[in-house]
Amino acid sequence: MTEPNTASFPAAPGSPGSPGGVLHGLLADLRAESAVLDALVAGLPPEGWATPTPAEGWTVAHQIAHLAWTDDWTALSARDPEGFTASLGGTFTELLAAGADPVEESAREGAAVEPAALLTRWRTGREEVLAALADAPADLRLPWFGPPMKAPSMATARLMETWAHGQDVADALGATREPTARLRHIVHLGLRTLGFAFTAHGLPAPETPVRLDLTAPDGTSWAFGPADATDVVTGPALDFCLLVTQRRHRDDLALTATGPAATAWLPIAQVFAGPPGKGRPPTSAA
Repeated sequence: MTEPNTASFPAAPGSPGSPGGVLHGLLADLRAESAVLDALVAGLPPEGWATPTPAEGWTVAHQIAHLAWTDDWTALSARDPEGFTASLGGTFTELLAAGADPVEESAREGAAVEPAALLTRWRTGREEVLAALADAPADLRLPWFGPPMKAPSMATARLMETWAHGQDVADALGATREPTARLRHIVHLGLRTLGFAFTAHGLPAPETPVRLDLTAPDGTSWAFGPADATDVVTGPALDFCLLVTQRRHRDDLALTATGPAATAWLPIAQVFAGPPGKGRPPTSAA
């Protein structure tokens, strides 16, 4: 549930390079990404919310409930940092002490309510997140489940998670989403979590830098990392995002790794925090 701090992204038009402009652009992209997922679930009949998704044990309702739950925590962090810390030391810690997984418990409880009420909760919560992060000073570090994050990092994390869980919903419903330039945020976050992926697997983070040379959805090139890095990952930006969010198996993606650090990274890459994820089996296994 913790995402590392991110570097800046392109600022919104009219405020080049300013922290406020960066945050404004991120929040606009977060709103747009949420709208894509909303369009997938808004017209579902009640039984459609019970459709199993690729995440083991999770239905469409579980996916939306998880996003709503995380939005609640995000808004609390931005609006009331002290209240967030107190709540974290209360209910959250109590669940862990009882041997329960707060993420699973919250998804289960959220999925049990009537779909219309769950949809309303998610819509209301994500609007509160947008407003709360917009009001938060861009340079203030907000408390989170791990290291504190600034508002732009919070927005990036929410966009990444919305896109990732939206992929599960799209897969469950047999829908295809059009990739957009918003993937750039996930790509950037994916590279910045390289060291974390190794640490999560009990491995030393490589000292060798890795560069990403990816093909953007519009066919242009996206380059991240040192230009002179000899370890390089190439391929579609969409495939890289599917990899680091563990929505597709490495074998099912058109990514090429050159160099030992890049080669070792791709099989364990994960942009989300916590223990190593199970990932998804390759298509051949299915």
